[in-house]
Amino acid sequence: MEARGLALNANREFRLDGKTAIVTGGGSGIGRAVALKFAANGAAVRIVDVHLENAEAAAKEIIDAGGMAFAHTCDVSDQKAVIATLGEIARQGHVHILVNNAGISQIGNVESTSEDAFDRIMRVNVKGYYNCIYACVGHMNQQGGGVILNMASVAGSVGVADRFGYSTSKGAVIAMTYSVARDYVSSNIRCNCISPARVHTPFVDGYLKNNYPGREKEMYDRLAKTQPIGRMGEPDEVASLALFLCSDAASFITGVDYALDGGFTNLHG
Repeated sequence: MEARGLALNANREFRLDGKTAIVTGGGSGIGRAVALKFAANGAAVRIVDVHLENAEAAAKEIIDAGGMAFAHTCDVSDQKAVIATLGEIARQGHVHILVNNAGISQIGNVESTSEDAFDRIMRVNVKGYYNCIYACVGHMNQQGGGVILNMASVAGSVGVADRFGYSTSKGAVIAMTYSVARDYVSSNIRCNCISPARVHTPFVDGYLKNNYPGREKEMYDRLAKTQPIGRMGEPDEVASLALFLCSDAASFITGVDYALDGGFTNLHG
C-alpha cells in the first residue's frame, strides 16, 4: 500500500488542477505544446494568439481530449488590447499562471537590421511581455500570488551569429525576469524564464523552406548539429520544463533563467 501511495503522489506532483493559465502565442509551436501540456495536467488554459484560428484549433484539440480551454485573439504589442483581453479573463476568476511566449524572430546583424525591423521585434518580444505582466501582476498580487514564466532564448546570453535584434530582445527578457522576480518575491509571485536553443517548430520549417528550397533536410541537419547533443529540441520538451516551473513542485524557485539547450551554452565550441 505504501508503494502504491508513493506512485500516486508522484503522478500528481506537477498537477495544475484548479488553476487558470494564460499562454500567449499558444496557437502554435512551443506555446501550443505548453497549452496542451498544462491542460493535460488539469489547468484551465486561456490561449491568447494574434491568429484566432490557431488559438481556436488548439483550444478545440484540448476540449476534444476532455480538457478545458478558451481561445482569445490579441496583439500582445498593443497595451490597450492586452489590458482588455487579460483583464476580462481575470474578471472571470483568478489568474494563477502567465506564460509569456508570443514572439517573433529576426535574422541579420546590426548593419542589416533596419530600424523598422528592430522596432518590431522589440515591440513584440519585449513590450509584449511587459504588457502581459503589467496586465496580470496586479491581479496576482490581490489574489495572494501567482507564477510568471517568460520564454527567452540562449541567444539572449550567448553570441549567435546574425541574430542581432532577436538576441537583444531575449537578453531584455532575461533581465526583465530577474527584475520582476525581485520586485514581487514578497508578494508570493514567482518569475522565471526558459532559454531554449534551437527547437523544431513551424518557424524553423518555414525558414528552411523560404531560404533553402530543395536543401531543407541538409540545412536542418546542419542546424540540428549545432547543439552538442546532436539534435534540435522538441516543443513538448520545453513544455515539460514549463509545467514543472509553473507547478507547486517549483515553489522554491524564482528569478532563474533555465537553459534548455542540448549543451549549447556550456559545451559548445
